[in-house]
Amino acid sequence: MSNSTGPAVQVFTVSSEMENHVGEEGMKMVNHTENGHVDDTVTVEEKECEDGLIYKVTDNPPMHLTILFAFQQALLSLANQLALSLMVAEAVCGDKNPEFKTKLLSTTLLMDGITTLAMVLFGVRLPLFQGAAFEYVVPLLALQTLYPDRCDAGKPTVTTMFNETTGMNLTIVTNATVDEWELIMSHVQYLQGSLMTAGFIHFLIGATGFVGLILNFVGPVTIVPTILLIGIYMQRAAVKFVSVHWGIGLLTAGLSVIFSLYLARWKLPIPMWTKKRGCHVMRYPLHQVFAILIAMLIGWGVSGIFTACGLLEGNDLARTDIGHEAIADANWFYFPYPGQFGPPDFSVSVFVGFLIATMISVLDSIGDYYACAKTCNVPPPPNHATNRGIAIEGLCTFFSGIMGCGHATSTYGGNVGAVGITKVGSRQVFVLCGIIYIAFGLVGKFSAVFITIPHPVLGGALIVMFGMFIGVVLSNLQYVNLTSTRNLAIIGLSVIMGLAVPYWVEKTPDGIQTGNENADRILRTLLGNANLTGALLACFMDNTLPGTKEERGITAWQSSETPEEGQSSVYTQGDISLYDPLLPERVKNLSIMKYIPFLPNPKLKQTKRDSFMSEEMHSLPAL
Repeated sequence: MSNSTGPAVQVFTVSSEMENHVGEEGMKMVNHTENGHVDDTVTVEEKECEDGLIYKVTDNPPMHLTILFAFQQALLSLANQLALSLMVAEAVCGDKNPEFKTKLLSTTLLMDGITTLAMVLFGVRLPLFQGAAFEYVVPLLALQTLYPDRCDAGKPTVTTMFNETTGMNLTIVTNATVDEWELIMSHVQYLQGSLMTAGFIHFLIGATGFVGLILNFVGPVTIVPTILLIGIYMQRAAVKFVSVHWGIGLLTAGLSVIFSLYLARWKLPIPMWTKKRGCHVMRYPLHQVFAILIAMLIGWGVSGIFTACGLLEGNDLARTDIGHEAIADANWFYFPYPGQFGPPDFSVSVFVGFLIATMISVLDSIGDYYACAKTCNVPPPPNHATNRGIAIEGLCTFFSGIMGCGHATSTYGGNVGAVGITKVGSRQVFVLCGIIYIAFGLVGKFSAVFITIPHPVLGGALIVMFGMFIGVVLSNLQYVNLTSTRNLAIIGLSVIMGLAVPYWVEKTPDGIQTGNENADRILRTLLGNANLTGALLACFMDNTLPGTKEERGITAWQSSETPEEGQSSVYTQGDISLYDPLLPERVKNLSIMKYIPFLPNPKLKQTKRDSFMSEEMHSLPAL
């Protein structure tokens, strides 16, 4: 639900190679010296105007630039994929098993690539990246909090007894009742079946057009406190990682903030050479675009220095000389496949948590669709495109369950913000980005290297990522009337109850006793999920207390199939046709299409065409 569209005035630097391809408009922006030669440092100021993008949604940049832009988008969210993959591993008791973590990360990266390709080519057809959904952090953390003894069956137990005959303590070691790998597989299989079911429901929401009905009752007043509770709950994971070594963790977080915010106005001079201009300097905010990755590499290096100096003795999770055998043992190529962790199983309590996360993910993605359209200066996505995008996300979530990811895939708002910064909105870039992630997933050594990142380094990155996540969520309040006591009361009460109820469940594990163990487990999972309590209370109050749609912010979220009269000229980067699916024209014009919610209505398209022809005829001079 990110609305990060970049600052009002962006300074973007163009190399001579890009100058050859951005076209006539781009060439007009290049500064020349008095003798006609290009300066060594070329800077292009992109003001907030209608023609802000260098490459539009339907443009195809040159291949070498496409590769550069695609790697930029791919690396932006790489740390997020690693973080959520490790959270899944911890939830299923596999955080101490390097082989499992390598396979799990490879599977996550592969599904990210497949989902991104499906979204750009067949889904909403906007330049969007699909990554591991952070909405699933809450149910994963709830499993760890509510069932802390879930991993005990895979560990040996040590019992100390006093022998009265000898007068000495006797230590008895009992072997684990379940093999460690079998225990991990059993937990993963519960996630698989539950995720497949939630993904199928996710798919039906989009395929049946149910999204439009949801948007009539759910708006920013409901969504903001619900997703805000996710961000607040995420701090547990961040603290767990960073507390291994606060110094390294805070160093990583501080560097991320310095690179991305304090140095945001400074453009890094990058020496380069081209055939046309020879050696010259290009200025580009490289440190800002890759702030988190650069900070993680520096933090990783500091951990290596501390390890070499003997400052991390006994602190294995912060050392860099642990886990090298995992890299050596990993295969160069690993091909994730359906059922690699065994046949799927089903758990009602896990499914309930995943279903709540699915509903929130749907609304989060819709917000990202609108934000991306606004960033690219194209019309808001019509209903059929939104429905198709949600259906694709649900279908890929279903396949993520089959593959054993343990989480769904969802739209990443951070990459939408990167489109606003780089001024590159081409779909071709994100197609290649999806292919890059597929390649990442198939190279086993790549995943093995990343799972050896020291925990405090990852924790510092999580502090910044989760902090930005909360900030982006709060930005959606711009659509809500914050002078309304009604709205303030709903948001405040839903947040406090969303925190209070799970806290009570956590502190009083025996507080729910219905006489049925399964019912107790389901109720603990439901009430222990901060999203459920906050979302239900916010939705109930938002729909029962008097208030206009404008006051509730729902009007700003709802789009029509066609732009309002006089507004079509505002969208200079593309028209409504860019959302059309990749189907033959003969198929698009079939009358049956009007009954399929995720395909365009041919009659509506004909109406638009007739309206356009009428306007053209009226504009002709009278004879």
